Amino acid sequence: MKRNRGLGGLLNALSRRQFMGGAAAFGVSIAAMPKFASAAEEKKLNFYNWDTYIGETTLDDFKAATGIEVKMDLFADNSELFAKLRAGNPGYDVIVPSGDWIPRMVAADMLMPLDHSKIPNMSNLFPRFLDASFDKGRKYSLPYMWGTIGIGYRKSKVKEVPDSWKYLFDSDEYANKIAVLSDCGTMISCALKYLGYSANSVDKAENEAAIALITKQKGIIKSFADDNGQDLLASGEVDLTMEYNGDIAQLMTEDPDIGFVLPKEGGIIWQDTLAIPTGAPHVENAHAFINYIYEPEVNQKITDYIQYATPDKAGYDLMPEEYRTNEAIFPPEAALEASESTDYLGEEVTQMREELCTKMKAA
Repeated sequence: MKRNRGLGGLLNALSRRQFMGGAAAFGVSIAAMPKFASAAEEKKLNFYNWDTYIGETTLDDFKAATGIEVKMDLFADNSELFAKLRAGNPGYDVIVPSGDWIPRMVAADMLMPLDHSKIPNMSNLFPRFLDASFDKGRKYSLPYMWGTIGIGYRKSKVKEVPDSWKYLFDSDEYANKIAVLSDCGTMISCALKYLGYSANSVDKAENEAAIALITKQKGIIKSFADDNGQDLLASGEVDLTMEYNGDIAQLMTEDPDIGFVLPKEGGIIWQDTLAIPTGAPHVENAHAFINYIYEPEVNQKITDYIQYATPDKAGYDLMPEEYRTNEAIFPPEAALEASESTDYLGEEVTQMREELCTKMKAA
């Protein structure tokens, strides 16, 4: 998954919303920072992040508050992050892997346990994020942003809200006006949800049924999109697209004819995390930075800029009502309850799914 997912161009073209009160000029004082920062550790931090996935002034504000200078490098997807660290940590202190990559990174000894006592602002998180199926007890990771994968659509082109995966996988009503994410695991997981199976099914017959559904529909799918379904929707090339809610929510700020729905069968819940890689040269600074991210006003500025769902209740509470009530960002609870986080299912299942997708694309 790309974290800019088209957001870079969209965001740069938009004028930013101004913050309420004095939030835009906010800076955390050194007195507000945890007292565990080590005087012996140099005032540096190396951050490895997705593109356009931090507030405009967050890094400068952190330096002003702590004296710690942040150097940020960018990666395009989790595979690139994994490959970079597999050869040994080249010096990164904080990274932002997606949740389903945490187990394989732990298995490869790429992550060090977090010291929760050094992250007191964890208390600002929504309780539901204090544990995770991919990281029990949040030993190695803490939440950064989260969201869903559902259906983006053009309101003027649909007869009714397309609140089911059937519109993508089991209907010709929108023939040649459909885009589906090309990522194999995501595509199969969504088809599995439509069929009434778990998105994390490891059963070969169930996975084969999902790919058969997609293969049958292949002839009327306009695009298997490499994370640019929102662009196809914006241009009118498609009327329905499987996409990340953040992309569609951002598009909705530009075009009131765009909507987003989490299908009634359930969609996919994703979560990006903050973690400290094994061999990090500035461990104390890393904990201080993660703690800083959860400061209410800091988190609000990040959230307002990137427009994803924050797991930080204190930051959420400072956001405007239009954000807190936006169902593209925070879908109805019933749809969320039907949805699932995708887990790492092991190399054997991953290989099986990849082979099924290869056959589908060649059919």
